[in-house]
Amino acid sequence: MAISLAFMAVLVFGNVVLRYLFNSGITWSEEMSRFLFIWLIFLGAIGALKDNEHLGVDMLVKKLSPIMKKVVFAVTNGLVLYVLWLVLDGSWKMTLINMDSKAPATGLPLGYVYGIGIVMSICMALVILTKLYRVLFGRESIDDFIRMKESEEELLVPAEGQQIAQGGGR
Repeated sequence: MAISLAFMAVLVFGNVVLRYLFNSGITWSEEMSRFLFIWLIFLGAIGALKDNEHLGVDMLVKKLSPIMKKVVFAVTNGLVLYVLWLVLDGSWKMTLINMDSKAPATGLPLGYVYGIGIVMSICMALVILTKLYRVLFGRESIDDFIRMKESEEELLVPAEGQQIAQGGGR
């Protein structure tokens, strides 16, 4: 992701400088930046899933017993696996259809753009299957896999080495 972001920044900044200072530009930089951005977003989604950083509503889950939390976790992740299957199937078909179509500026097969759906769906499915296995058959707590922290709680947790200021007459 970092390489993609850095390459995008260099391409866009370089193209701006070339246009304003030299009245020219790199013809393929805008298209390549768009392709890199698509890959960056999908790779970021994989990383966010791995770190439990996707948004979720957990009002109901907080109130459930640990066994019911596991049931809800399994059902919701089963639904996500089904959606990932749909993404994989659609991305596979679009990749095959567009392998012969070329991007106008770069000449890259458009199948490379659609191929990130294949990569994302397989990687996300592996992450979800690993988490399901660890929750259902491991000794880890379900609360480690369900993000149940209020935003106010994050603000109150002091950073390492810092102390919370106490009121009083010191």
